[in-house]
Amino acid sequence: MVPTLTITPADALIDVPRQIRVEHVEPGQTVEITALTRRNGVLWQAQAAYTAGEDGVVDLTRDAPISGDYTGVAPMGLVWSQAPVDSPSREHFNHPVTDALVTDVVARVAGAQAQATFTQRLALDGVTRHDVREEGLVGTLYLPAGSKPGSHPAVMILNGSGGGINEPRAALYASRGYAAFALAYFKAPGLSDYISNTPLEYFQTGLRWLRKKVQPKHDFVAISGQSRGGELVLLLGATFPKEVSAVVAYVPGAVVHSGQNACDPKIGREGPTWLLGGKPIPHVWENNRTATWAPFDEGPSPHRHEKAILTALQDPDAVARARIRVEDIEGPVMLLSATDDGSWPSSLYSKMVQDKLVDVKHPYPVEWLDYENGGHSILFPYVPTTQLVYAHPVSGKISTSGGNPKDNARADQESWEGVKKFLDAAVKARAASAAASASAGPAASSTGADSASSQSAPAHSASTSGDAG
Repeated sequence: MVPTLTITPADALIDVPRQIRVEHVEPGQTVEITALTRRNGVLWQAQAAYTAGEDGVVDLTRDAPISGDYTGVAPMGLVWSQAPVDSPSREHFNHPVTDALVTDVVARVAGAQAQATFTQRLALDGVTRHDVREEGLVGTLYLPAGSKPGSHPAVMILNGSGGGINEPRAALYASRGYAAFALAYFKAPGLSDYISNTPLEYFQTGLRWLRKKVQPKHDFVAISGQSRGGELVLLLGATFPKEVSAVVAYVPGAVVHSGQNACDPKIGREGPTWLLGGKPIPHVWENNRTATWAPFDEGPSPHRHEKAILTALQDPDAVARARIRVEDIEGPVMLLSATDDGSWPSSLYSKMVQDKLVDVKHPYPVEWLDYENGGHSILFPYVPTTQLVYAHPVSGKISTSGGNPKDNARADQESWEGVKKFLDAAVKARAASAAASASAGPAASSTGADSASSQSAPAHSASTSGDAG
């Protein structure tokens, strides 16, 4: 009997799960499967062994491995459990990101073997990429296939304390129908190497440029950010509420933080991060009576930055001064967090944000997905989740992002499904609001789309764990 290996679909977007199936095997035989992917020149690998069923089949959508790099039934376990071979790389994607990832899969059974490949794409055919170096902005714009002015809603994507341009997420957003602008604000050509003293007006310029450039459908411009970017999108929504249609905050902060690991060494990690009108925005480390870096600097390896942040949160006056006024946001808010976040307490922060929005009866949807035992690195499906300990790209300090590969993979998958549904609902609500405004005539429409949507969008709050999915 000669085994056969099929992978369906063989070529699709990265967020599409695959069925990996080995057939024509004797029932009860052990089948070893290896998955190898070259990511930006580095080979990543995962391996597992399975027992063929009575039908002579191993199907990863049905069968858990008996040994190997992951446990339990996980159709894409051979992807998210991959680790780099002889390399400390944490780079999941090719450069450019429009170069697809190709995974070779080999199944071995009783001296015979079968091979197949599958391709994961961040950008669908027809998605276009445009470097942006205008009005002082540094970023990359991805547009859906066939995009014309006014044809798609827009989203602006902001990275965290690693800086740079988040092209992978922008490419995937564009592939899912959004004009996606990945905007750098430090650690990119022509910008500072550090996060310290970043003016919020820079992002306002980005929002206005994006609107002018793509003329988004229904004038819808969401902002999506992770980590320091998650803090930032909440702050931008509160500071420029008329210019932000929806906020997607991955592992966010509920308070403004100092420069921390991404600071300019001349200013220090307790110096300011954000400026408004040329003046620093108060942050939680400022005049804080309980804050200390010792639990991070001197704690056991792997170091958890979250332990130092928790000391700062013990000073209620400092927290109150630094709290982001999320009640000023004029649109729906989505929060994504994890209970074992090693970088900072994103689950606690998300609860603080949700509690405030519930307290003020926020007139827009508020959604919160909190992943039990997950860590700080919530990305999207289906990428490796094994590299938890890393050197910070600015400070070089070694720390752990927390979580574990299995729960991080679940967070990657479920969060992206949640974000797509959230944004789809937000765009539809915006469209309904605009239509209602138009039908009501000039008097009503003069109040603006934002005001009208605040009347028509019902408030609700959803808090679920990763297990509840």
